[in-house]
Amino acid sequence: MLNLIFLILGFLPLIYGADLLVDSSSSLAKRLNIPNIVIGLTIVAFGTSAPELIVNVFASIDHNSDIALGNIVGSNIFNILGILGISAIIFPLVVKSNTTWIEIPMCLLSAVVLMILANDKFIDNSSVSLVTRIDGLILLAFFIIFIGYNIQMMRTGSYSEVVPVKDLTVFKAVVMILLGLTGLVIGGKIIVIYATKFATELGISQRIIALTIVSIGTSLPELATSAMAAKKKNVDIAIGNIVGSNIFNVFYILGTSAVIYPVATHELSNFDLTANVAASLILFVFIFTGKNRKIEKLEGVILLALYAFYIFALIKL
Repeated sequence: MLNLIFLILGFLPLIYGADLLVDSSSSLAKRLNIPNIVIGLTIVAFGTSAPELIVNVFASIDHNSDIALGNIVGSNIFNILGILGISAIIFPLVVKSNTTWIEIPMCLLSAVVLMILANDKFIDNSSVSLVTRIDGLILLAFFIIFIGYNIQMMRTGSYSEVVPVKDLTVFKAVVMILLGLTGLVIGGKIIVIYATKFATELGISQRIIALTIVSIGTSLPELATSAMAAKKKNVDIAIGNIVGSNIFNVFYILGTSAVIYPVATHELSNFDLTANVAASLILFVFIFTGKNRKIEKLEGVILLALYAFYIFALIKL
């Protein structure tokens, strides 16, 4: 129980540090006359993915592939089935044309590319399956394309999200940035250490801990952002936040993790990778099942039920 308590407590500095980092960096950028649109596309987007990034960096440094892969795949599955399910129940999510035909397919592409890169045994008859450093560079190349797409949207005025920015002095913003980074580092290290100890203590795989407790914990900023956006009927933010986060997770965070140290996969990983692809595909299909490209409340309930089924199957396997 002590290891579980420390594991959960590790999320406090991690999440609070990410929040501090976003607020202070956004304020400092505003004082430097950086446009609101750029702040939204860079600082806020990177900030909400900071918990996953920090946990994965420490996991890669410790050569812990189960946590590095499980955190990303688990977060992506929870983002779509869990967070979008909750958000759609709060308020139906209308999906914009760009999101429907570019961003969601890109999210699906990230899941498919990851499955291909992680299956050396099946595709090449290799002795082991690894997301290698070269694979990591390929994922980062895809991420650069995604950033280029966002920059193009900014130039054409297609990006309409307004990001609220706090008015902080330069000194206060710098102090908060340092505190935020400190919180992220402390929280990330605690989570990796105690997730490993907790799994060992219970005699279960670190993969399951990463796919459940760790991935849900690192996705709390996305949950808070999307649920609040749905409550305020800002559906563009609610769904765009999740789709963008999933693309970030695979192309940027897992790409970075693999460059630090190759991420090993095993046969059971294919169940999770398949669920990740299926979740993105289901999201794309649900857009067209109703009227006006909308994810209705009933579909939100179905998404949550599918997540519960995934967790049940995960524990049984």
